[in-house]
Amino acid sequence: MSIAKIGIITVSDRASAGVYEDLSGKAIIDTLNEYLTSDWEEVYEVIPDEQAIIESTIIDMVDNQDCCLVVTTGGTGPAKRDVTPEATEAVCDRMMPGFGELMRAESLKFVPTAILSRQTAGLRASSLIINLPGKPKSIRECLDAVFPAVPYCIDLMEGPYLVCNEEVIKPFRPKKK
Repeated sequence: MSIAKIGIITVSDRASAGVYEDLSGKAIIDTLNEYLTSDWEEVYEVIPDEQAIIESTIIDMVDNQDCCLVVTTGGTGPAKRDVTPEATEAVCDRMMPGFGELMRAESLKFVPTAILSRQTAGLRASSLIINLPGKPKSIRECLDAVFPAVPYCIDLMEGPYLVCNEEVIKPFRPKKK
């Protein structure tokens, strides 16, 4: 059984410049450590809000480092430098709009500004790429909403079998006949 490689990309001009510590990427890693009981390895980058850099980082994680899942945080709002969704769409073969729809619906339960979020998800080769918001609290809320579908999505793409701690998150997989 191969170890799943999961990419975590924090998109932030200030965190990438060392102005402040990246708490968002660490929140993703902590959450995945709570969710997953199967072995996995992180591939972690903190990069600026530059579309070309975001694109090349996602491509590297999928094409060269064999990540079955790439999770980004930051760059999904309406500010001019928020270009993570554009970068994701540019490198994906197909888009998975249900992820963004569910994350916005979940976030709207907590803040009315969730409607401003443009997070999305897509597929590149045999990898799933998911854009998350930048705040650690929102990251957990969004991952709690969408992650039950992630292991089965990766199964369908013939990726590694992700085993979850079902006391924390219960993945959905259709029953075998």
